[in-house]
Amino acid sequence: MKILVVEDDLRLGAQIVETLESADWVPELSQDGVDALYRATTEEWDAIVLDLGLPKLNGLTVLKSIRDENINTPVIILSARDTLSQRVEGLNAGADDYLTKPFEMVELIARIRAQLRRASGNASPILKIGDLSLDTRSSKVLWQDQAVSLTALEYKVVAYFMHNPDKVISRTTLVEHIYKQDFDRDSNTVEVFIGRIRKKIAPNIIKTVRGLGYQLNS
Repeated sequence: MKILVVEDDLRLGAQIVETLESADWVPELSQDGVDALYRATTEEWDAIVLDLGLPKLNGLTVLKSIRDENINTPVIILSARDTLSQRVEGLNAGADDYLTKPFEMVELIARIRAQLRRASGNASPILKIGDLSLDTRSSKVLWQDQAVSLTALEYKVVAYFMHNPDKVISRTTLVEHIYKQDFDRDSNTVEVFIGRIRKKIAPNIIKTVRGLGYQLNS
């Protein structure tokens, strides 16, 4: 899952990125409002973590501009502004959640997981499609109630499909959502991962949609 982290405090931003990476997500850091708005409106993200006190363009303006573009990506505000009126203002501007500083990283992880589930139409922490299930809390994957051993990248592929069960996903999109930006991305490796997943779970678990990409077979 690809997450945009918008935080001008470099130390805190680096801590958030490291924490999200440990949760098997693909975070990328933006440190000012202008850059954040550009990236939020020109790239596809699974969630956005947004500070309000940003240089060049404040976070509320970024948020309102994102929503004006009809982008429905879940947005979690991080801010030291903790009064009721400030929290209400942020939620009314289009935020899906509001977390005040200081905060615990474990709570941020839990809130992002909740937003990712809701965006995919799931309230439960366990995503289930047919005989395949994924526990978002423990990163465990089960097929017909049997545990499946996956590498980190194989898990990211399965998780992205589970969060997007009805979508046909192109190779390019899948690469962007499983690799860090500075990684040497090669879309051909996607075929390798999908081949491995088919061997470990079921031959038809992910179907190829000719000329378009792949789709989870429910």
